[in-house]
Amino acid sequence: MSQTQRPLEVACPQCSKKVVWSEKNPDRPFCSERCRLLDLGAWADGTRRIAGEPAMDETEIDEMIMRAERGLQDSE
Repeated sequence: MSQTQRPLEVACPQCSKKVVWSEKNPDRPFCSERCRLLDLGAWADGTRRIAGEPAMDETEIDEMIMRAERGLQDSE
């Protein structure tokens, strides 16, 4: 990196504090281990999630397979 370029700064996803994107920061893009762990906890408890259809549980999958197998047997 040349002397004229400023290092890349990003906002911490947890607290919005400015963070220099650098190999010297093992918690990047977070500003600290605390923010990193808070974010991980939010994903783990479901506070944060990716929008979309809810995943089927194992019981629903088994029922779907049984219905499909019965449908195949009825058509034979």
